[in-house]
Parts: sequence; structure tokens; C-alpha cells
Amino acid sequence: MDAFSLSPPQWTENSVHSTGFHCPHCGLNPAKAKAAWLNRRAPVTGNDGRRKWQEFYLCECDKAWWAWSDDRPPTNLRKIEE
Repeated sequence: MDAFSLSPPQWTENSVHSTGFHCPHCGLNPAKAKAAWLNRRAPVTGNDGRRKWQEFYLCECDKAWWAWSDDRPPTNLRKIEE
């Protein structure tokens, strides 16, 4: 499974939108997902001019869900300074 493939995998067809950036069925975070796919063909531009994408995940519980890339919670990883 290529997360950056232009064609969506079949398991994305019945996915549900999650507003909490975790599986809405069992609560696991996307790091535990069995598969992931990024919908690069349909970016959306937000009010701030930034692009966002749909991120699809197939959870360990076999339920598929998606969330917007800008809904991802903040990270504690440092940004690379230029």
C-alpha cells in the first residue's frame, strides 16, 4: 500500500470523518493504523490560504476514517531551523 498513490484504496470508500484525529470507533491514534492514504488530488484551501488534505486511515479495528491534515494535533518535535 502506497500512502501517496494517486488512486484511493478500496477501504477508503466507507470511511467516516473523525474530528478528533483518532479512530471514532475505538479511539486509537493514526500511528496504530494498519494503512494510510493521503488524498493529494483534492486539496482544499482554508481561510488562511494554507492547503489541507484528507488523510485516510484503516484502523486496527478494521474501521476506516479520515480527517483533515490541519486537524492533526500539535507535535512536540522541533521544527528544523533554516
